[in-house]
Amino acid sequence: METKKPTAKTPEADCEHCLYYDYDEDVEDMVCIMNLDEDEYASMLQGKKNRCPYFRFYDEYKSVQKQI
Repeated sequence: METKKPTAKTPEADCEHCLYYDYDEDVEDMVCIMNLDEDEYASMLQGKKNRCPYFRFYDEYKSVQKQI
């Protein structure tokens, strides 16, 4: 199940910086690739939650730092 970007502006809701926010070629758009159950999906769509419990900051330079 794909979700759209949460409306809150907290760091945990900033999908553009999340590990699970990726390009989907089928819909030709950026989507959350985390599989949510129906209750979680409904809460996110209704805006009841302003924080995603699965948010993980994506640091593209983290692997480079380990190589140095």
